[in-house]
Amino acid sequence: MTDASGVKCTHCGATDLEPGFVEDTGEHARGYARWIPGPLERGLFGGAKRMGKPRRQIDAYRCPRCGHLELFATAYV
Repeated sequence: MTDASGVKCTHCGATDLEPGFVEDTGEHARGYARWIPGPLERGLFGGAKRMGKPRRQIDAYRCPRCGHLELFATAYV
């Protein structure tokens, strides 16, 4: 997870954001969401085409003042 210092809410400007993560509980999920570049393309059986595309971990921060979420795609997963 990226360092929360310097992360600011783009909605209200608060600077004391709470770190967390976005959970994925879908079928065959590993328990966390990932960011994949490019538009969503569907495969033969309706799932997202991901083969050969880089995946990035999503770091999430919640603003305690307004509840807004700030998401950052960081290191490769």
